[in-house]
Amino acid sequence: MLKNVAVLLLDEVHPFELGVLCEVFGLDRSEEGLPVHDFAVVSAEGPELRTHAGFTISTPHGLDRLEEADLIAVPASGNVMAKTHPEEALSALRRAVERGARVLSVCSGAYVLGAAGLLDGRRCTTHWRHAADLARRYPKAIVEPDVLYVDEGPVITSAGTAAGIDACLHLVRQEYGQDAANTIARRMVVPPHRDGGQAQYIDRPLPRNACDTVGGTLAWMEQHLDQEMTVEQLAAQAHMSPRTFARRFQQETGTTPYRWLLRQRVLLAQHLLETSDRTIDTIAGQTGFGTAATLRHQFVRTLGTTPNAYRRTFRGPAATAEAA
Repeated sequence: MLKNVAVLLLDEVHPFELGVLCEVFGLDRSEEGLPVHDFAVVSAEGPELRTHAGFTISTPHGLDRLEEADLIAVPASGNVMAKTHPEEALSALRRAVERGARVLSVCSGAYVLGAAGLLDGRRCTTHWRHAADLARRYPKAIVEPDVLYVDEGPVITSAGTAAGIDACLHLVRQEYGQDAANTIARRMVVPPHRDGGQAQYIDRPLPRNACDTVGGTLAWMEQHLDQEMTVEQLAAQAHMSPRTFARRFQQETGTTPYRWLLRQRVLLAQHLLETSDRTIDTIAGQTGFGTAATLRHQFVRTLGTTPNAYRRTFRGPAATAEAA
Protein backbone atom coordinates (compact mmCIF):
# COMPACT_ATOMS: atom_id res chain seq x y z
CA MET A 1 0.00 0.00 0.00
CA LEU A 2 1.21 3.50 -0.84
CA LYS A 3 1.69 5.30 2.47
CA ASN A 4 4.81 7.44 2.26
CA VAL A 5 5.35 9.91 -0.59
CA ALA A 6 8.34 12.20 -1.19
CA VAL A 7 8.73 14.77 -3.94
CA LEU A 8 12.32 15.33 -5.01
CA LEU A 9 13.04 18.94 -5.99
CA LEU A 10 15.88 20.40 -8.02
CA ASP A 11 16.62 24.08 -8.39
CA GLU A 12 14.26 25.96 -10.75
CA VAL A 13 11.44 23.49 -10.10
CA HIS A 14 8.28 24.15 -12.12
CA PRO A 15 5.48 25.25 -9.74
CA PHE A 16 2.63 23.66 -11.69
CA GLU A 17 4.16 20.19 -11.77
CA LEU A 18 5.06 20.44 -8.09
CA GLY A 19 1.52 21.59 -7.35
CA VAL A 20 0.03 18.58 -9.12
CA LEU A 21 1.97 16.20 -6.88
CA CYS A 22 1.04 18.14 -3.75
CA GLU A 23 -2.64 18.21 -4.75
CA VAL A 24 -2.92 14.49 -5.46
CA PHE A 25 -0.73 13.05 -2.70
CA GLY A 26 -0.20 15.82 -0.15
CA LEU A 27 -3.70 16.89 0.92
CA ASP A 28 -5.67 15.40 3.79
CA ARG A 29 -8.92 14.09 2.30
CA SER A 30 -9.73 11.67 5.10
CA GLU A 31 -13.18 13.24 5.52
CA GLU A 32 -13.98 11.85 2.07
CA GLY A 33 -12.77 8.38 3.00
CA LEU A 34 -9.44 8.68 1.22
CA PRO A 35 -6.11 7.58 2.70
CA VAL A 36 -3.72 10.19 4.05
CA HIS A 37 -0.11 9.96 2.94
CA ASP A 38 2.97 10.77 4.96
CA PHE A 39 4.00 13.47 2.50
CA ALA A 40 7.20 15.48 2.25
CA VAL A 41 8.89 17.82 -0.21
CA VAL A 42 12.62 17.03 -0.36
CA SER A 43 15.38 19.26 -1.66
CA ALA A 44 18.32 17.82 -3.56
CA GLU A 45 20.18 21.13 -3.56
CA GLY A 46 19.92 22.90 -0.20
CA PRO A 47 17.05 24.04 2.03
CA GLU A 48 15.96 26.90 -0.27
CA LEU A 49 15.30 26.50 -3.97
CA ARG A 50 14.29 28.83 -6.77
CA THR A 51 11.26 28.01 -8.85
CA HIS A 52 11.08 28.34 -12.61
CA ALA A 53 8.67 31.26 -12.04
CA GLY A 54 11.22 33.26 -10.04
CA PHE A 55 10.08 32.91 -6.44
CA THR A 56 11.73 30.68 -3.85
CA ILE A 57 10.50 27.81 -1.71
CA SER A 58 12.09 26.12 1.28
CA THR A 59 11.85 22.72 2.90
CA PRO A 60 13.41 21.20 6.01
CA HIS A 61 13.74 17.78 4.38
CA GLY A 62 16.99 16.52 2.89
CA LEU A 63 17.78 13.45 0.82
CA ASP A 64 17.68 11.11 3.81
CA ARG A 65 13.88 11.48 3.74
CA LEU A 66 13.81 9.53 0.47
CA GLU A 67 14.96 6.33 2.17
CA GLU A 68 11.53 5.69 3.72
CA ALA A 69 9.37 6.68 0.75
CA ASP A 70 7.07 4.24 -1.05
CA LEU A 71 6.87 6.70 -3.94
CA ILE A 72 9.42 9.30 -5.04
CA ALA A 73 8.04 11.80 -7.53
CA VAL A 74 10.25 14.11 -9.61
CA PRO A 75 8.61 17.19 -11.16
CA ALA A 76 10.04 19.21 -14.04
CA SER A 77 12.84 21.71 -13.46
CA GLY A 78 14.38 24.45 -15.55
CA ASN A 79 17.57 23.56 -17.46
CA VAL A 80 17.17 19.96 -16.31
CA MET A 81 18.57 18.75 -19.64
CA ALA A 82 21.85 20.62 -19.14
CA LYS A 83 22.38 19.97 -15.45
CA THR A 84 24.62 17.47 -13.77
CA HIS A 85 22.34 16.07 -11.08
CA PRO A 86 23.60 15.42 -7.54
CA GLU A 87 24.92 11.87 -7.37
CA GLU A 88 23.45 11.49 -3.86
CA ALA A 89 19.97 12.06 -5.29
CA LEU A 90 20.53 9.64 -8.17
CA SER A 91 21.81 6.98 -5.78
CA ALA A 92 18.74 7.45 -3.57
CA LEU A 93 16.46 6.91 -6.57
CA ARG A 94 18.29 3.72 -7.52
CA ARG A 95 18.11 2.41 -3.96
CA ALA A 96 14.41 3.18 -3.82
CA VAL A 97 13.69 1.06 -6.90
CA GLU A 98 15.93 -1.74 -5.62
CA ARG A 99 13.94 -1.96 -2.38
CA GLY A 100 10.60 -1.99 -4.22
CA ALA A 101 9.51 1.66 -4.12
CA ARG A 102 8.04 3.41 -7.13
CA VAL A 103 9.34 6.49 -8.87
CA LEU A 104 7.27 8.88 -10.98
CA SER A 105 8.38 11.76 -13.18
CA VAL A 106 6.38 14.66 -14.55
CA CYS A 107 7.49 16.20 -17.85
CA SER A 108 11.27 16.79 -17.95
CA GLY A 109 11.67 15.11 -14.56
CA ALA A 110 12.29 12.04 -16.73
CA TYR A 111 15.83 13.33 -17.31
CA VAL A 112 16.59 12.79 -13.64
CA LEU A 113 15.37 9.20 -13.85
CA GLY A 114 17.45 8.77 -17.00
CA ALA A 115 20.56 10.09 -15.26
CA ALA A 116 19.96 7.53 -12.49
CA GLY A 117 19.85 4.74 -15.10
CA LEU A 118 16.22 3.94 -14.29
CA LEU A 119 15.02 4.36 -17.88
CA ASP A 120 17.50 1.84 -19.31
CA GLY A 121 15.59 -0.92 -21.08
CA ARG A 122 12.25 0.60 -20.05
CA ARG A 123 9.49 2.28 -22.02
CA CYS A 124 9.11 5.90 -20.97
CA THR A 125 7.88 9.30 -22.10
CA THR A 126 8.28 13.02 -21.51
CA HIS A 127 6.94 16.22 -23.07
CA TRP A 128 6.97 15.82 -26.86
CA ARG A 129 9.37 18.76 -27.24
CA HIS A 130 12.02 16.87 -25.24
CA ALA A 131 11.38 13.32 -26.45
CA ALA A 132 14.01 13.20 -29.20
CA ASP A 133 16.64 14.72 -26.91
CA LEU A 134 15.78 12.31 -24.10
CA ALA A 135 16.19 9.36 -26.48
CA ARG A 136 19.51 10.74 -27.73
CA ARG A 137 20.83 11.40 -24.25
CA TYR A 138 19.75 8.01 -22.86
CA PRO A 139 19.92 5.60 -25.83
CA LYS A 140 19.04 2.56 -23.70
CA ALA A 141 15.66 4.10 -22.87
CA ILE A 142 12.67 3.19 -25.04
CA VAL A 143 11.11 6.63 -25.48
CA GLU A 144 7.48 6.82 -26.61
CA PRO A 145 7.11 10.45 -27.69
CA ASP A 146 3.37 10.67 -28.28
CA VAL A 147 1.69 9.17 -25.21
CA LEU A 148 0.43 10.83 -22.02
CA TYR A 149 2.19 8.52 -19.58
CA VAL A 150 3.91 5.14 -19.37
CA ASP A 151 3.73 2.74 -16.42
CA GLU A 152 6.72 0.43 -16.71
CA GLY A 153 7.07 -1.59 -13.55
CA PRO A 154 8.16 0.59 -10.67
CA VAL A 155 8.94 3.52 -13.02
CA ILE A 156 6.13 5.82 -14.20
CA THR A 157 6.89 8.68 -16.57
CA SER A 158 4.50 11.31 -17.88
CA ALA A 159 4.37 14.07 -20.45
CA GLY A 160 4.00 17.77 -19.73
CA THR A 161 1.69 19.59 -17.32
CA ALA A 162 -1.77 17.99 -17.30
CA ALA A 163 -0.41 14.56 -18.27
CA GLY A 164 1.20 14.51 -14.83
CA ILE A 165 -2.30 14.61 -13.35
CA ASP A 166 -3.26 11.63 -15.52
CA ALA A 167 -0.25 9.64 -14.34
CA CYS A 168 -0.92 10.46 -10.67
CA LEU A 169 -4.59 9.49 -10.95
CA HIS A 170 -3.55 6.28 -12.71
CA LEU A 171 -1.39 5.41 -9.71
CA VAL A 172 -4.19 6.29 -7.27
CA ARG A 173 -6.54 4.08 -9.30
CA GLN A 174 -4.09 1.20 -9.08
CA GLU A 175 -3.56 1.58 -5.34
CA TYR A 176 -7.02 2.50 -4.08
CA GLY A 177 -9.49 1.83 -6.89
CA GLN A 178 -11.60 3.82 -9.31
CA ASP A 179 -13.75 5.52 -6.65
CA ALA A 180 -10.72 7.11 -4.99
CA ALA A 181 -9.38 8.37 -8.32
CA ASN A 182 -12.81 9.75 -9.25
CA THR A 183 -13.11 11.58 -5.92
CA ILE A 184 -9.75 13.31 -6.35
CA ALA A 185 -10.54 14.12 -9.99
CA ARG A 186 -13.82 15.75 -9.00
CA ARG A 187 -12.06 17.88 -6.40
CA MET A 188 -9.48 18.93 -9.00
CA VAL A 189 -12.21 19.40 -11.67
CA VAL A 190 -10.36 17.24 -14.21
CA PRO A 191 -11.32 14.14 -16.21
CA PRO A 192 -11.07 11.09 -13.95
CA HIS A 193 -9.40 8.95 -16.58
CA ARG A 194 -7.41 9.50 -19.74
CA ASP A 195 -5.64 6.40 -20.93
CA GLY A 196 -1.86 6.61 -20.94
CA GLY A 197 -1.77 5.62 -24.61
CA GLN A 198 -3.79 8.66 -25.67
CA ALA A 199 -1.65 10.88 -27.82
CA GLN A 200 -0.20 14.18 -26.71
CA TYR A 201 -1.48 17.14 -28.73
CA ILE A 202 1.63 17.66 -30.82
CA ASP A 203 2.53 20.21 -33.46
CA ARG A 204 5.68 18.96 -35.16
CA PRO A 205 6.24 20.45 -38.63
CA LEU A 206 9.25 19.00 -40.39
CA PRO A 207 12.22 21.41 -40.54
CA ARG A 208 12.79 22.36 -44.18
CA ASN A 209 16.55 22.73 -43.80
CA ALA A 210 16.75 18.98 -43.17
CA CYS A 211 15.37 18.18 -46.64
CA ASP A 212 17.88 19.15 -49.30
CA THR A 213 16.39 17.36 -52.31
CA VAL A 214 12.73 16.74 -51.45
CA GLY A 215 11.99 20.03 -49.65
CA GLY A 216 10.27 21.51 -52.69
CA THR A 217 8.10 18.45 -53.09
CA LEU A 218 7.15 18.57 -49.42
CA ALA A 219 6.00 22.17 -49.84
CA TRP A 220 3.94 21.16 -52.88
CA MET A 221 2.40 18.24 -50.97
CA GLU A 222 1.38 20.57 -48.13
CA GLN A 223 -0.41 22.82 -50.61
CA HIS A 224 -2.33 19.91 -52.15
CA LEU A 225 -3.31 17.76 -49.18
CA ASP A 226 -6.86 17.44 -50.50
CA GLN A 227 -5.65 15.62 -53.62
CA GLU A 228 -4.81 11.97 -54.20
CA MET A 229 -1.08 11.39 -54.52
CA THR A 230 1.00 8.43 -55.60
CA VAL A 231 4.73 7.87 -55.28
CA GLU A 232 4.93 7.99 -59.06
CA GLN A 233 3.28 11.43 -59.17
CA LEU A 234 5.47 12.74 -56.40
CA ALA A 235 8.61 11.37 -58.03
CA ALA A 236 7.68 13.16 -61.27
CA GLN A 237 7.14 16.37 -59.28
CA ALA A 238 10.68 15.94 -57.86
CA HIS A 239 12.13 14.92 -61.27
CA MET A 240 13.31 11.56 -59.94
CA SER A 241 12.54 7.94 -60.56
CA PRO A 242 10.02 6.48 -58.07
CA ARG A 243 12.71 4.28 -56.48
CA THR A 244 15.17 7.15 -56.05
CA PHE A 245 12.46 9.47 -54.73
CA ALA A 246 11.28 6.92 -52.15
CA ARG A 247 14.86 6.36 -50.97
CA ARG A 248 15.67 10.08 -50.73
CA PHE A 249 12.39 10.78 -48.97
CA GLN A 250 13.09 8.15 -46.33
CA GLN A 251 16.65 9.42 -45.84
CA GLU A 252 15.63 13.06 -45.42
CA THR A 253 12.36 12.78 -43.49
CA GLY A 254 12.83 9.51 -41.61
CA THR A 255 9.53 8.16 -42.87
CA THR A 256 7.68 7.12 -46.03
CA PRO A 257 5.72 9.48 -48.31
CA TYR A 258 2.47 7.84 -47.21
CA ARG A 259 3.16 8.24 -43.49
CA TRP A 260 4.38 11.82 -43.91
CA LEU A 261 1.28 12.70 -45.94
CA LEU A 262 -1.00 11.07 -43.38
CA ARG A 263 0.61 13.03 -40.55
CA GLN A 264 0.28 16.34 -42.41
CA ARG A 265 -3.37 15.65 -43.14
CA VAL A 266 -4.04 14.94 -39.47
CA LEU A 267 -2.20 18.15 -38.50
CA LEU A 268 -4.35 20.13 -40.94
CA ALA A 269 -7.49 18.47 -39.56
CA GLN A 270 -6.39 19.43 -36.05
CA HIS A 271 -5.92 23.04 -37.14
CA LEU A 272 -9.33 23.21 -38.81
CA LEU A 273 -11.05 21.61 -35.82
CA GLU A 274 -9.41 24.14 -33.50
CA THR A 275 -10.01 27.25 -35.59
CA SER A 276 -13.12 26.77 -37.73
CA ASP A 277 -16.78 25.77 -37.55
CA ARG A 278 -16.57 23.60 -40.65
CA THR A 279 -18.35 20.28 -40.49
CA ILE A 280 -16.45 17.02 -40.11
CA ASP A 281 -17.46 16.06 -43.67
CA THR A 282 -16.06 19.33 -45.04
CA ILE A 283 -12.82 18.92 -43.10
CA ALA A 284 -12.51 15.34 -44.34
CA GLY A 285 -12.69 16.58 -47.93
CA GLN A 286 -10.27 19.46 -47.41
CA THR A 287 -7.67 17.23 -45.75
CA GLY A 288 -7.75 14.48 -48.35
CA PHE A 289 -9.45 11.87 -46.18
CA GLY A 290 -12.57 11.96 -48.35
CA THR A 291 -15.17 10.86 -45.82
CA ALA A 292 -15.89 11.60 -42.19
CA ALA A 293 -15.53 7.89 -41.39
CA THR A 294 -12.01 7.77 -42.85
CA LEU A 295 -11.03 10.95 -41.05
CA ARG A 296 -12.33 9.57 -37.76
CA HIS A 297 -10.48 6.26 -38.26
CA GLN A 298 -7.13 7.93 -38.97
CA PHE A 299 -7.65 10.53 -36.24
CA VAL A 300 -8.24 7.84 -33.62
CA ARG A 301 -5.25 5.81 -34.85
CA THR A 302 -2.94 8.83 -34.71
CA LEU A 303 -4.19 10.78 -31.69
CA GLY A 304 -6.22 8.27 -29.71
CA THR A 305 -9.32 10.49 -29.75
CA THR A 306 -12.14 11.39 -32.15
CA PRO A 307 -12.43 14.61 -34.18
CA ASN A 308 -15.48 15.72 -32.18
CA ALA A 309 -13.78 15.02 -28.86
CA TYR A 310 -10.71 16.92 -30.03
CA ARG A 311 -12.81 19.90 -31.04
CA ARG A 312 -14.57 19.89 -27.67
CA THR A 313 -11.20 19.92 -25.93
CA PHE A 314 -10.08 23.04 -27.75
CA ARG A 315 -13.33 24.89 -28.43
CA GLY A 316 -15.94 23.59 -26.01
CA PRO A 317 -19.20 21.63 -26.55
CA ALA A 318 -21.07 24.56 -28.13
CA ALA A 319 -18.71 24.68 -31.10
CA THR A 320 -19.03 20.92 -31.56
CA ALA A 321 -22.82 21.13 -31.67
CA GLU A 322 -22.78 23.97 -34.18
CA ALA A 323 -20.37 22.14 -36.49
CA ALA A 324 -22.07 18.74 -36.33
